[in-house]
Amino acid sequence: MATRVLQRFGNGLNQAKNTAQSTGQRVLLSRSLSVTNHRNRDDSWFKSLFVRKVDPRKDAHSHLLTKNEESNLYKIQFHNVKPECQDAYNQLCEDTLPSIHNDKYYPCELVGTWNTWYGEQDQAVHLWRYRGGYPALTEVMGKLRQNTEFMKYREERGKMLLSRKNQLLLEFSFWNEPVPRAGPNIYELRSYQLRPGTMIEWGNYWARAIGYRQHNSEAVGGFFSQIGNLYMVHHLWAYKDLEARETTRNAAWQHEGWDEVVYYTVPLIQHMDSRIMIPMKSSPLQ
Repeated sequence: MATRVLQRFGNGLNQAKNTAQSTGQRVLLSRSLSVTNHRNRDDSWFKSLFVRKVDPRKDAHSHLLTKNEESNLYKIQFHNVKPECQDAYNQLCEDTLPSIHNDKYYPCELVGTWNTWYGEQDQAVHLWRYRGGYPALTEVMGKLRQNTEFMKYREERGKMLLSRKNQLLLEFSFWNEPVPRAGPNIYELRSYQLRPGTMIEWGNYWARAIGYRQHNSEAVGGFFSQIGNLYMVHHLWAYKDLEARETTRNAAWQHEGWDEVVYYTVPLIQHMDSRIMIPMKSSPLQ
């Protein structure tokens, strides 16, 4: 009799224990789902701060950002020169590039040519403009291959370089077209690698911002890449010297709205770089 009572009591304890465990698991599962749902909502809200919605468009970004009535194409070249060849390289460029610039047979213009002073050392930067877009570029490249003097220039240049790269660019519609200017000036090339999909947003902010940066005629040109490093923006500025650069840049913060432009455009940037450049003797931008 006592044995049966103890067995029933033990069975009851086991059943109660199993019930409690099952109930506890359900409570834990319910709490887990609740926490998960809460976290998902938090994640969704948090991600919404950084994930940008892309508006559907029927036009290419380049058509929305550039000057549609013109078809200028730009090429920027970066030549990393052997340090011991810097003077010879400059002389070679001064002997050859102006002849192409001045010859109407070639539908292109040398916008500017520089040596870097601060930033990437032992580097030359050349900026060309092709009036007529890609057909003009193709025409110039074809004609230069038949130019024996230019082919000799390329051969000699190759002996002086460590590496080189180029990009094809379009100009922003809200920047002025680069035109020759008298010197002496220093030039700053500020290059921005944007996050993919943010070029329109960048253009919208800078269309307003450029008005804050033209009071001393420092704005020379603004471009964005089409071939080469994509989502790359280049802003070219001119200053009398480094002190004038600092004064001009600090003055921009006194204009209402400049701080807002900086606040909203900085998150669009993956990487940025600055070069201070000195014009070569043959550069139309002095």
